[in-house]
Amino acid sequence: SDLSSGINAEWPLRPGGILHGEEKDFKTAYSYFYEAFEGYDSIESPLALTALKYMLLSKIMLNTPDDVTGILTGKLGLKYSGEGIDAMKAIADSSKKRSISIFNETLEKFESELRKDAVVQNHLQSLYDNLLERNLVRIIEPYSRVQISHVAETIKLPYDVVEKKLSQIILDKKFSGILDQGSGVLVVYDGSHSDQTYAYALETIEHMGKVVDALFKKAQKLS
Repeated sequence: SDLSSGINAEWPLRPGGILHGEEKDFKTAYSYFYEAFEGYDSIESPLALTALKYMLLSKIMLNTPDDVTGILTGKLGLKYSGEGIDAMKAIADSSKKRSISIFNETLEKFESELRKDAVVQNHLQSLYDNLLERNLVRIIEPYSRVQISHVAETIKLPYDVVEKKLSQIILDKKFSGILDQGSGVLVVYDGSHSDQTYAYALETIEHMGKVVDALFKKAQKLS
C-alpha cells in the first residue's frame, strides 16, 4: 500500500536503537514522529493525529514544553484539534510550570482520552514521577536540613507520599542525603545535584525508546 511504502519504508527498522545514551537522540525521536506525521497527513490518514500526539509527547519528555505551543500554531493547530491535543497541551503546561496540581487536574479532566491511548498511558506515571522529583529537588535545594512535613506542605501532597518519594530519590542516588524518620527530618549532603540532570536525561531516553517501539509496532500492523 501507499502507506507502507511511503511511510514505513522510511522509518528506521530498529526504532529502539535510535535512542541510546546521548541527549541529541531526543531530536532524532522527534524527527521520526514528524516524518510519520507528514506521511499520514499527506494521505489524510487519521493516524496523523496519533503521530502529532507523539510529537508533542516527545517535546514534553525532551523538557521543551514551549515547543508544544509552537507546533500547534497556525493551520496545523486548526486542522488537528480535539481532546487528545488539548490533553497534551495541558500536560506540557504542567511540565513548564513544574506543577503537580495542574498535572493531576489534567489526568482527571482528560482521563478517558489519556487512558485509551496505551502509549501515552504507559508513560503518564513516568512523567508524573519525573515531575514530582523535580519539584521535590527544587524545594530541598536551599536546605542542609529540612522537615519532611514542610516539604509535604509546600508541595501539597500527603506526608507518606513525600517521605516514600524522598527515600526513593536517595536510594536511586539522584539526591545525596539521609532520612531521619524518627525526627521527620531530611539531612541533605553537599554535592547532591551534580549528577541529577544526567540521571533524568538517561531515564527519559529509556522511556522515549519505549514510545518509539510501541508506535513502530502499530505501524507494522498497518502495513
